[in-house]
Amino acid sequence: MGYELRSFPAESFGASCRMLSGCSRFGKDTFGMSIKPLEELQRADERTLRFLPGGLGLGLKLRPEDAAEYQQEVAGRFTLDERVAEGTRNSYEHLRTVFGYGVLCYEIYTLVGDHALLVIEQALRDRFVDFHGGTVTFVDDTDAEHRVAVAGYDDVHTFLRAHRPPRGRRPWRLRLPTGATMTFRDGTLGDLRVWAREAGLLRGQRNRGIERALAALRNSVAHPSGYQLYGPVEAAQTLHDLAEIINQLWGAPTPGGRLYPAPTRREVVVMAWPADGSERITVTADALVDAVDPDDQPWQCVILRAVFRPGERFADPGLRYFDSRVEVTTYPADVLWGPGTITDAAAWYTQHEPQPDEIDHLDRTFMIRHHAGHLYLPVRPQHAAASPRQERAGTWYAIRADHPNDAYHHVRNIVTAAGCRPRGQCHYCHAETLKFGPHRTVTAGIRAAAALPPDVTTPWAYPRAQRVPV
Repeated sequence: MGYELRSFPAESFGASCRMLSGCSRFGKDTFGMSIKPLEELQRADERTLRFLPGGLGLGLKLRPEDAAEYQQEVAGRFTLDERVAEGTRNSYEHLRTVFGYGVLCYEIYTLVGDHALLVIEQALRDRFVDFHGGTVTFVDDTDAEHRVAVAGYDDVHTFLRAHRPPRGRRPWRLRLPTGATMTFRDGTLGDLRVWAREAGLLRGQRNRGIERALAALRNSVAHPSGYQLYGPVEAAQTLHDLAEIINQLWGAPTPGGRLYPAPTRREVVVMAWPADGSERITVTADALVDAVDPDDQPWQCVILRAVFRPGERFADPGLRYFDSRVEVTTYPADVLWGPGTITDAAAWYTQHEPQPDEIDHLDRTFMIRHHAGHLYLPVRPQHAAASPRQERAGTWYAIRADHPNDAYHHVRNIVTAAGCRPRGQCHYCHAETLKFGPHRTVTAGIRAAAALPPDVTTPWAYPRAQRVPV
């Protein structure tokens, strides 16, 4: 098949040239848009210059060259793991590149923030294909398995569209590598988000709500109902969240991350207080070298392994209320020695030289007891299994949560009928009920690791049980 070359009248060609020439006249409205000269397009946007490294500058602004460098440094902080699929990596790199041009056009931050939400679904698709190794197994309502060769995620959509279950029949189920199955209706973002959770690729109970929120924001971008304008701070946060999600999908937690942090370093810490509890001193344990008790009054102290980094102005806010047998700190904290005098603590530290370690604080399991109208503070599973017989009566709850307060208030809401679900993942809070019942039922399988630490509390520790209305 060939193409026919046709001639046009000279006057028509001239008219076309005049129209194109009119489009290029700077400052002239063309199809409702003001055409700007290149010099103006290269001029820094005053709004971006107001965003300083220390915050928003009301009466200050950066020089354009400094703002360009700073905004590129912001985008450069977020990197992807080398295992991430090429397609996802390229889309992410495009966003990082374009982010720097927000210095010239403030509206670019909205485009970056919106498109970052769309890349979340691309990352889930790429990880799905990668995770299943090119073959996906679907299960129909007769429990028959259908193995589907998948070179790209479009093959999943093609199979699901071509084999829709008849009305009234159960939807397709996806076979996971563990052997379990999950409902997989149409392969859209909702299915992929649940799949990533079921496959163990995403973690953290509080993140479940954040993941749902990001999915809702993605849908609002795909189906907009109004105008919105982001700034560089919001766009950078979304870009950072996207990097954390992508890295976590490929098994790489983010050091210091907001959503999926890598294990947190715990230091060896000494906490000391006078007998009257009028003050408290918390320092890293290396300060114990050559330390002795003051002459005016005796002091008590304990040596802990806990999150405490004064040089970074970062410390567990719950350390003040430390109790060795219940969980009240934001990050797990363990007693190593004490209580005792400062002199004895210094001698023990010099002899044993305990070292820092790292610990993951997401998706922890807490045991909570409810008995005779009292709700007890969360404890670790091994501590619950080793509890004295006289302290085992009542109903015990095994709760998965990121923070002991989340677990405690979840159970409180259950026993007071305040809305939380007594089984499975809760849709009202950041917790999941693993099981509940008598002590022997809930602690079954952990008795081999059962052990109680020394009973150590600070003067400011909370009561271990509180009366709750039923």
